[in-house]
Formats: sequence, C-alpha cells, structure tokens
Amino acid sequence: MVDALTMGEILVEIMRPRPDMALGECGAEFLGPFPSGAPAIFADTVARLGHSSAIIGGVGNDEFGWCVLERLRRDGVSDGCVWISKKKPTALAFVTYFRDGSRKFLFHLAGTSAAAATKAPKPIPPARIFHVMGCSLFIDRRFSRAIVDVAGKLFSTGTMITFDPNIRSELLEGRDIRKQIEPLMRMCSIFLPGVRELSLLTGEGRLDAAARKLLQDYPMETIVAKQGRKGCTVFTRETNLHIPGYQVEEADPTGAGDCFDAGFVCGVLEDKALEECARMGAAAGALNAAAFGPMQGDISREAVQGLIGKGFDI
Repeated sequence: MVDALTMGEILVEIMRPRPDMALGECGAEFLGPFPSGAPAIFADTVARLGHSSAIIGGVGNDEFGWCVLERLRRDGVSDGCVWISKKKPTALAFVTYFRDGSRKFLFHLAGTSAAAATKAPKPIPPARIFHVMGCSLFIDRRFSRAIVDVAGKLFSTGTMITFDPNIRSELLEGRDIRKQIEPLMRMCSIFLPGVRELSLLTGEGRLDAAARKLLQDYPMETIVAKQGRKGCTVFTRETNLHIPGYQVEEADPTGAGDCFDAGFVCGVLEDKALEECARMGAAAGALNAAAFGPMQGDISREAVQGLIGKGFDI
C-alpha cells in the first residue's frame, strides 16, 4: 500500500523566463523543459517529504517523457501505473506570467499521452489517500470518467479522498464546472481550493460564507482555502483557523499550490493537527515558489521544518 496515490496528466512545461512576456512574442526566449503536471508535482513532493507515492498516467516514448519519468523515479515516485506510449507524444504546456499576478497557459494535450490511462488499472494500487486535481477532469471525458471510477472504487474500500479543484480556464471549453467535479465533491474528506475557486463554486464573495456553504452542501470534513503568499484558512464545521504564509523571495509561483497540497496531505498521513498540516503545506508551497520551475523547489522534510522553525510569517 502506498501512502498517497494520484491520477492525472504528466507533462513538461516550457516557460517564459520573465514576467510580461507574451506567449506569441516572436523570437523571445523560453526555458525548459521542466517536469510538470499538477498530479506529478504533487506525487513528487510527497515522495521528497518521505512518504511513498504513486501516479497513474501516461507519457510518450520521447525525450520529454523520459525527462519527467527520470525525475519522478529519482525522487522515489512509483511509476508502475504510468503507460509509456509509442505513438502518442508527451503533453506540453507553455506558460507566461504577468506582474499583476495573472498567468497564461497554452496547453498541447489533445492527441498526447496525458490522458492515455482511460481505464482503471487492474488491480488499482491500494492507498491511504487518493488525491485528485480538478484540471485532470477537463482534459478528456474518458480520462475524467476513469479518474472518478478509481476514486469511487478506492473510496468504497475506505481510502481517504482529497481534492484540489485546480480550475484552469484554458481547459473548460464551456463545460459545467460544478457538474464535472460533483462526484469528487461528494467523496472527498479534504477539499483544497483557492479563494477564487471557492467564490466561483458558491457565488459567495466572503471566504467564510463560501466555505460554510460547501460544508453545508457536501459531506467533506475540512476545507483548506489556499491564499498564496498570505497562507491559508482551514475550515471545519466546528471552527476555522488562519495560517499565515512564509516569507520567501518569490522566483516562480508555478506548482506552489500543488506542493502545498502535498505538504498538507503528508501532515495528515502523520496524524498531525490541522494547524501543523497547514504549516507543512504553506512551507512546501513557499519553498517551491522560491525556485524557478514547476517542481524545482528545494523541498525536503528538513527544509520544510527549517522554514516552519524560523517562523518567518507574513
């Protein structure tokens, strides 16, 4: 049994090196390829924090696919359920950031290996926690059904489901967000949205009102509202708790939310109190934001505990 299992897109990311560089700017430089994909970042971070992790997904039998696989293997992620396609290339994402904090993605997912795992593996690897990234549900309808199928089967055996909606507007294509994520909302114990996602899903402008509405409508036990460098607020039916962020010199926020999820989930695996889980998440996210690249942060148990120990809260 692995501690944390996830299923979703595995890809490489090609990035503009500085803010405010348009993706279509002819002749401007890119950096990469960087191993990426929200589920892959999550799985890799869990492994670096000392827990067993595995991912279900697909890559192409090409240089980009091996780039990601070698990184995952190096850090200890089990890739026994990763399909290596001889015909479909590894998926790509191009990204640029702007000084106002917004970002722009250009995904190349159609026809790639990113959504190749359209059937649940047999047997499904047993896991203590199954973590789902919402972006994975919008890549391909068959892939989405396969993810929900795996979640349902694990949920029925007692596996804890954790869910980050991780909404990417570039992948929506007019689809109903709530309908797409509804099955996971009804299975997850821990929900890890961003503030904008909470507002989008509930129509509530106030953070506490949005969280209370979801706790009333769904059986989830905990909502962790991620607030970037400001930290996070943890809501349960009994209380709420704000954990400030950790002060680092930000190089690139890509993947910070995925690393936050991993840090929080590792705290849960260690039976820590919610406050401690949130601090682990905030520290992992901050460490990743301090490096350029989606999963290039200097993340380890020692680094996370060291940042927490310094107490550099904003």
